[in-house]
Formats: sequence, structure tokens, C-alpha cells
Amino acid sequence: MPIAQKIEGFLSASSWIRKMFEEGEKLRKIYGADKVYDFTLGNPNVEPPEAFHRELQKIAANPVPGMHRYMSNAGYDETRQAIADVLAEETGRPVTPGHIVMTCGAGGGLNVVLKTLLNPGEETIVITPYFVEYRFYVDNHGGKVREVSTSAGFQLDPAAIAAAVGPQTRAIIINSPNNPSGAVYPAEALAALGRLLQEKEKELGTAIYVISDEPYAKIVYDGVAVPNIFNHIKNSIIVTSHSKDLALPGERIGYIAINPDIADSEIIFNGLVFCNRTLGFVNAPALIQRLITPLQRETVNIDDYREKRDIIYNHLTGLGFEVTKPMGAFYFFPRCPIEDDVEFIRRAQEYNLLLVPGSGFGLPGYFRLSYCIDMQIIRNSLPAFTELAKEFKL
Repeated sequence: MPIAQKIEGFLSASSWIRKMFEEGEKLRKIYGADKVYDFTLGNPNVEPPEAFHRELQKIAANPVPGMHRYMSNAGYDETRQAIADVLAEETGRPVTPGHIVMTCGAGGGLNVVLKTLLNPGEETIVITPYFVEYRFYVDNHGGKVREVSTSAGFQLDPAAIAAAVGPQTRAIIINSPNNPSGAVYPAEALAALGRLLQEKEKELGTAIYVISDEPYAKIVYDGVAVPNIFNHIKNSIIVTSHSKDLALPGERIGYIAINPDIADSEIIFNGLVFCNRTLGFVNAPALIQRLITPLQRETVNIDDYREKRDIIYNHLTGLGFEVTKPMGAFYFFPRCPIEDDVEFIRRAQEYNLLLVPGSGFGLPGYFRLSYCIDMQIIRNSLPAFTELAKEFKL
């Protein structure tokens, strides 16, 4: 066997998102791109804000000597200072550059955090539905995943989390706004989680860290705000990227932020920097760090996403689909009209609708639809959804 047995097994269970995207490539060659309705990838089709382009032009026209050399393994001081300033402003806490580590996107950041925290065999709780790569990230560093279900509207279920926490629990990954459901966890839910974990930490005599994966934190609708986890959970670590809020997914730029209230935060910071280096991520590239330094209060135009959300939500609910309206991110996670979500996805494909089964996110019986695509594709797809609903007699 040319590759490790475990990796061969992971390949067979790997991302449904990529599988469906590849199916779309085949269909586009047959029917044309305008007749294939691909809702698989969370790959923003909007452009970065104008401030990004201005900064790019400024740096290109006025290069700083030495700007492409190695930097501190935590990242540039000025970039980390800019991030710390915003977090300190949001939370009222003494966040400093010594709490920030620049990373190669949120994926790189999550691996760095898990490598730093996990001992072999320790558990990380993930909340279903969840981004499928979490399972592989935890495995990368010798950990085990424990899935915990959500309550109505894909909200945190304190009783289910309490039942799952045990002597081997080291971390909990939360993701709000959530991929794939678009759910946002309110402040009272985070506060309740914080109280629960304080009780469990006292009972078990160990620290349990909440890792908050936040690449969609600035993409919210209808006056909803994403509460900062630092204000509600002491042992908390933010991992995020600018892939979504600045529409820079290909640049792989993100960071880790440690809650300054964490005991021994300096030791954790040193561990993160070491793991950032030894995992081979080292840092986000120099140029993109410089570019995003003055852009910490910028974001893409959310109105574009809101309009797409409303068009799809009104159409799907009008057809009879059971849909929780997303409060953030750019995904829907409706319930399938049949129990077998993989079969439903197969039948949707007959109408050139490319969707992702909920099984890929740890929650069978649902499907994910990503609406960060061209508006015309969304409008063209509506009759296909109508025909699909008729087939299932909705």
C-alpha cells in the first residue's frame, strides 16, 4: 500500500464538499456553467473592500527595505498590535501582541492550537453540525473527537455538553456564526457554557479550553452581533481568518488570540509559537500580514449576502422545505424531505443542483447550500428547486 492505512481510510470518508464540486465540473462540461447550480463551496465571490486594493497599491509603490525577510515566529509586531487593539477595544480586556500569533488561515491556526494543547488520547468536543475538517485536525495531533448534538435552531445544548465532558476532555471547538447552519450563539449561551465549564474544571481538577473558530464573525444579518468569547469564558482562544470578512481565502491569512485571563497565558503563547514553526506553517506570508494590518475594522459588503439569503430562504420555505434562517455566514442547512441525505443529494443532482449532504457535517438528514455565488446562478436555480420539491411532494 503506497500510503498510510489511516490516510487511505480518511480519503474514503473525506470531504463531500470536494466530491460534489468535482461532480459539478463534469456537469458544467456537459450542460454549460449557466445551467449548473453549484452550491457546494464556501468560496466568496465578492471582491475585497476597496481599502485592501489601496493598501496593496501603496505597498507595491513604496516597498520597505527588508519587507520580504523572515520575521518573528509570532508574526509582525505591528500586525499583532493592530489586532490586539481591536480586541482590547471590543472586550475591555488587556489584549496585547503577546496574546496574538499570526497563522496560515484558520485551518493552520486550529492545527497549531490543537498541537499545543492536546496530549495523546485526550478528547476535543465538537458541536454538530460542524466543519468536517475538525475531525482530521484533532486526529493530526493524537486527540479523539466527541460529538455533541445541538438543540432547536442548532443552538448550544448545555445538558448535552455537560454529559459529554469527562476526565479526558481537553478542549471544545465552537463555530459561531456556524458552518454549515448559519446559527449564531448569543451571549447568554456563551455565559452558560462558561459557568458549566468552570464547574467541570473544579470537579475534574483540569483546564478545559474553548477554541472559538470565527472566520464568519463579521458576516451577520438583521442586527445580530457576535459576542466576544473573551467576555464569557475564561479559558478561551479565538482562531480566525480574513478569508471571509475581507474575501481573501486564497491568501491564507489568519491569527490566534489568547484570552489574557487564561492562567499561564505566556506559556501557551510560547507553545503556539513553537508549534507554528515546527508544524511548518511558520507564519502567514510577510506581504499579506502587512496588507491586513490597517484593515482590522474593514469588511466586505454584507448587503450582497443578505439579499441572496433572503431570496433563497423565501423560495425554499415557500416550497415547503424546513429551513432555519441563518443569522450569519453564507450557508443554509435545511432538513431533507427524506431520511437518506445522500440519496436526496443524488436526486437533486438530476436537476443540476449541487448540494452537500449533512452526513459530511456530522448530522445526517440535512443538506448544506452555500450562497456565496453569483446572483444569476441563484436566480437560474429557483425553477430547479421547484421541480425538486414537486418530486418529493412538498
